[in-house]
Amino acid sequence: MISIFVVFLQIETFVFSQTETPTPTPEDKSKRSEELQKEIEGLSNKLSETRSKKASLTNQIAYMDTQIRITQLEIQRSAARIEEMKVEIEKLTGKIITLEGSLDNISEVFIDRVVATYKTGHIPALLLMASSEGTSDLISRTTYLKRIQAHDKKLMYEVQATKTDFEDQKILLEEKKTELDQLKVKLETQTIVLDEQKKDKEYLLEITKSDEQNYQKLLAAAQAELEAIQAIVAGKGTETEVGHVNEGQRVASVIQGPSCNSSGAHLHFIVRKNDGAVQNPFSFLNGIDFENCSGSSCGSSDGDSFNPSGDWRWPLDAKIRYSQGYGSTWAVHHIPWLPYDFHNGIDINSTSSNTAYAVKNGTLYRGSYTGMAGCALRYVRVDHEDSDYDTLYLHVNY
Repeated sequence: MISIFVVFLQIETFVFSQTETPTPTPEDKSKRSEELQKEIEGLSNKLSETRSKKASLTNQIAYMDTQIRITQLEIQRSAARIEEMKVEIEKLTGKIITLEGSLDNISEVFIDRVVATYKTGHIPALLLMASSEGTSDLISRTTYLKRIQAHDKKLMYEVQATKTDFEDQKILLEEKKTELDQLKVKLETQTIVLDEQKKDKEYLLEITKSDEQNYQKLLAAAQAELEAIQAIVAGKGTETEVGHVNEGQRVASVIQGPSCNSSGAHLHFIVRKNDGAVQNPFSFLNGIDFENCSGSSCGSSDGDSFNPSGDWRWPLDAKIRYSQGYGSTWAVHHIPWLPYDFHNGIDINSTSSNTAYAVKNGTLYRGSYTGMAGCALRYVRVDHEDSDYDTLYLHVNY
């Protein structure tokens, strides 16, 4: 009888001392992380305020300095969070080891309890009475047995709760490990961004020689080119119809060297729907041999995507030198004096020829537009006969 009581006390004492009601363990950000977040938010608001004030070299540099500082703070915050995550993972690992040991011990004690209860529960009533040392002893034995039986459901719940907590903590541990891996990747990305931002600033200072007038010249040239291109796309150019052209027929030649609204040889190629909406040329052009020079350097991994998926022939001969893509390009994000955030065509050149060809059959038009730069930007347009698209070729000679 005493052994039954001892087993009961072992279970009751062990379970209530080792098992807690499972509770989630969300971690609050550290005080340092909160301070970093507040500083980042403050600088981000400042960045938004100065975004439209980049009309001077001084303001542009201040804007870039703010970007750099924000990235540095984000790196600090990510690094701090990584250290917090490591501590959290270490604590969770320790808790899991403790819970695992608790489960083993609880299971062992509980099995002893079940065996003892089983044996006692099968003692005939008359034999129990006969083996008791009087009425008081019989009552005590019966009371102990009833207490043990009364706690069966409760103890089973506690064991199950411990098992559930154990499984929850293992799941939480895996989630923390995944979050840690993601934070490490984020930190690597932020470090790359910081390096790029510093290079952009160095490039700006180098190309302008830290001179405000040089910056203003670059800004004015970019604004003039944008104004002319937008006007041509909007149909404001002066055009003359030439006649029908077949696919692959010469329509113009790319100007070699600087020209009106262009600092160097390239064809700005645009695909436009008849309603005036520009389209991604890669949705129409087919595959071709190319060199990607649209990023920080030719062949770098940060260039714009080159992913033609259509069946049109190219307006230039291979090999294509690709200097800017369509949409939100590398240049948009890294050349600070560009006045646009969306490139409406692709900039290309040929390493073998300066001849430009019709990509589809249609009607050829020659045009020009004189804008704020005071020069006439020449272009040609082919109105496709088999669809509601036309193509524009800018920075060319007829």
